[in-house]
Amino acid sequence: MSQRLSNATLNELPGDVARPRYDRGASGIGIVHLGVGAFHKAHQAVYTDDALAAAGGDWAIAGVSLKRPEARDRLAPQDYLYTVAECDNNGSRPRVIGALKTMLVAPENPKAVLELMARAATRVITLSITEKGYCLRPADGTLDFAHPDIAFDLAGNNTPRSAVGIIAGALALRRARGVPAPGIVSCDNLPNNGVRLRNAVLGFLRARDADLADWCARHVAFPSTMVDRIVPATTDLDIDALQRGLGVHDAACVKTEPFRQWIIEDRFTQPRPAWEAGGARFVKDVAPFEQAKLRLLNGAHSAIAYLSCLGGQAYVHDAMRDPLLSGFIRDLMELELAPTLPRNDEPDLPNYMKSLRQRFNNAALQHATAQIAMDGSQKLPPRLLAPIRERLAAGLPINRLALIVAAWMRGTLEHDERGRALVFSDPLASRIRAAVKAVSGPDQMARSLLRIREIFGDDLPADPRFVGAVLNGLSRLMRHGVAATLRAFATQQ
Repeated sequence: MSQRLSNATLNELPGDVARPRYDRGASGIGIVHLGVGAFHKAHQAVYTDDALAAAGGDWAIAGVSLKRPEARDRLAPQDYLYTVAECDNNGSRPRVIGALKTMLVAPENPKAVLELMARAATRVITLSITEKGYCLRPADGTLDFAHPDIAFDLAGNNTPRSAVGIIAGALALRRARGVPAPGIVSCDNLPNNGVRLRNAVLGFLRARDADLADWCARHVAFPSTMVDRIVPATTDLDIDALQRGLGVHDAACVKTEPFRQWIIEDRFTQPRPAWEAGGARFVKDVAPFEQAKLRLLNGAHSAIAYLSCLGGQAYVHDAMRDPLLSGFIRDLMELELAPTLPRNDEPDLPNYMKSLRQRFNNAALQHATAQIAMDGSQKLPPRLLAPIRERLAAGLPINRLALIVAAWMRGTLEHDERGRALVFSDPLASRIRAAVKAVSGPDQMARSLLRIREIFGDDLPADPRFVGAVLNGLSRLMRHGVAATLRAFATQQ
């Protein structure tokens, strides 16, 4: 076994490997980040690394794992250093990131997490906890008070489990101690993520402490953001390949594409890092960028995932080599998704869609379609059901969008067209499995799944245009398969 990446081995790396360009020991902690997963390590932490290199300051990151210790256990032996490998069809370019300074695991010591977040030096709290981590109702984006973690936290327990409960506990300490309110920044793929997080926190606080809720409403900033970078899950093969190049073992490395983007609403009440040094943009209105990304990138990603999982294609780039599927994705974006977006100078939608198709063809990422297909109940409403509602309201066709909903439904059977098992992971898995257990045929299956109000609400199951389009798509997929169904769409042009 090679030596581990660490402060002690940093200078032993090959000369072409980029490394922190600042004194890590001199940087105090100014950011607490909830959810130190691959995306945070490849995105916000990289921008913070750039900010520290360009402007210095006490902006090192303390990470918090909300559930499990694995991320901390991989990073701690490495002094919280790790490598980001930017990969494309021309090769891999590794860079060591030093912005992360320490990590806590909330279930091990929730009091320490609250104290860390309540420090006056902690001026920014960021989150990348995926859609399901906010404990929102997928259909309307409001806090789900029936969620077990929210119910537990509202019961007055001093060991909060949910991100919302942890934030509420830290805000209570800050107010009691006269510590200024922080900026709290959601970095997840939620529409109006700052607004939704603010509403969730305020809703939680109003149910427990109305005075604290009023203080939070007056003083805490919740800027909305748009984040964009494709970050596949890291595999053992990735770790082994990086070790051969670095000469040291990095158990916490991540791989990603060269492209990255971070659009941030400029409404902080306290100082913040110089994230613009890494290319972040501060704007008055994030919405145009956010909607374009949610619908064109994330919506198209979900479409690729659901269709290609059924057809047996394991990776996004493999799926995009299929002319039927790639043509369908192009038409989905251009004909049904892009027309729902505002026509502004930014982003440039034609060039954005072209760049997305190029990014989807990045074979070096090995981006697994099964990874994208996870948590569909949380992803369908913002990515696909929202534009469906808009197109229905405008009297426009939804056939391609409805087919993706149908493909998700077909995937709940947990096997592909050849009978091979599909991994099905979803926060509502028990509800979904119960809905499809005792039904036969596409009609019964679709109508049973449409009764899950948390996903589809009350309006869509009552709209015959939506129901008819989904039933038609599911029937085609179950009777003829993905290829024949896509071929039928191609001949309609």
